[in-house]
Amino acid sequence: MVVDPSIAYEVLQILHNDESYDYCVDVTAVHYPKREKQEFDLIWILYSFAQNERIRVKTQITDGATVKSVVGLWPTANWLEREVYDMFGIKFEGHPDLRRILLPEDWKGFPLRKEHGIKQQDQAWVQANLGIQSGQ
Repeated sequence: MVVDPSIAYEVLQILHNDESYDYCVDVTAVHYPKREKQEFDLIWILYSFAQNERIRVKTQITDGATVKSVVGLWPTANWLEREVYDMFGIKFEGHPDLRRILLPEDWKGFPLRKEHGIKQQDQAWVQANLGIQSGQ
């Protein structure tokens, strides 16, 4: 299901409350830097135990846009949203603890964006923090 970002939270809320999608399997994103306006696809993968069905809800957002957190609907989204923030830089409004989860707090950039290579980011961090070459 592809939804407009302005109604994404309401659609997710309906799926949770009315359609019995009681488990948030994953929250992820894909970066498309060459698109004219929409730079990210943001995707929620949900599961209904009662119906034994999965659904993917996708929306497109621009760089710098914030999305309402779904942690209040699915507590499992807490770490999933943190990972999306850490890897892509997408901010979730109302998240209880939005900070990096995989990388050091002083890491510059977001590794899964396609504008910078991960090797350059890694080498820069290792050189600045450890004073050695990373060997990559």
